[in-house]
Amino acid sequence: MSSEPAQLNIPGHTEEHQHRSLWMDVWIQYRKHKGAMLGTIILLFLILAVTFGPMIYTVSADEINLQAINASGLPWQENFSWSHPFGADNLGRDTLARCLVGGRISIAVGLSAMLIALVVGTTVGILAGYYPMLDGPLMRITDMFFALPLLPLLLVVILLFRDSLRQIFGPEWGIFILIVSVIGILNWMPTARVVRGDVLALKEQEFVTAAVSIGTRSQNILLRHIFPNVLSPIMVSATLGIANAILTESALSFLGLGFPSDFPTWGRVLFDGLNFIQITPMLVFWPGLLISLTVLSVNFIGNGLRDALDPRLRGR
Repeated sequence: MSSEPAQLNIPGHTEEHQHRSLWMDVWIQYRKHKGAMLGTIILLFLILAVTFGPMIYTVSADEINLQAINASGLPWQENFSWSHPFGADNLGRDTLARCLVGGRISIAVGLSAMLIALVVGTTVGILAGYYPMLDGPLMRITDMFFALPLLPLLLVVILLFRDSLRQIFGPEWGIFILIVSVIGILNWMPTARVVRGDVLALKEQEFVTAAVSIGTRSQNILLRHIFPNVLSPIMVSATLGIANAILTESALSFLGLGFPSDFPTWGRVLFDGLNFIQITPMLVFWPGLLISLTVLSVNFIGNGLRDALDPRLRGR
């Protein structure tokens, strides 16, 4: 007789399916979402371009070239120059170089503000959902923040604290810290509500009840049982939060209240090219296109993650 253990032959259930992990299932489902894969490719390309592009395209973003003033970004026009393929602004500064450098800042603002919003929103959501005595006060605070008009409040805060933070941290870092902090603090509410709803459902599950019955401390239950099971909505909120932060920063820079002109972002390049849109429309087209591609790709990634993390769509 053979000493090898018998194996069950279940139709449609191969060894690959038996040993597949949760995240492997998520990745397989995510790959099936064509929009999410397209968004991932575009976003990775943009991140690589703004990270390594200035090392390859070595034209300075602040260099003033009087011979390239208002150079066109269209090859069939007379004032087009291959040394400035995206054109140049009214001071002769290269638009491609400014877009590459500005992309670093815009994406860094999106990631940093998203992290602040996730930390605050996740903390509030978990505490409100797990502790009934904190639910009422924390949700009323959340409702109060929801009622605040975002853009007017941003404008007021920036006008009040911009000069003082510039003196403390410098003109660039002062504005960066101010914009990231304000955007992050004013965008945590959707994450808090979503996480709270999931925690309310999770704490009634049998594994949480069993942990409570054996005397597990609340902190350990939150960290080991509750938090890992709310990662799905947190990841989706993270992707959408990046897009929202980039749009908000672009709007502030477009209004002239963001970073200084010698510290370009995509929104700032848009603002600088607004008055010359009839002369050189490419000054507005290229940063606008980059903002649109980034926001759309992040939204597609969020939709793909939402579908991939849904167990009903994974067939589990």
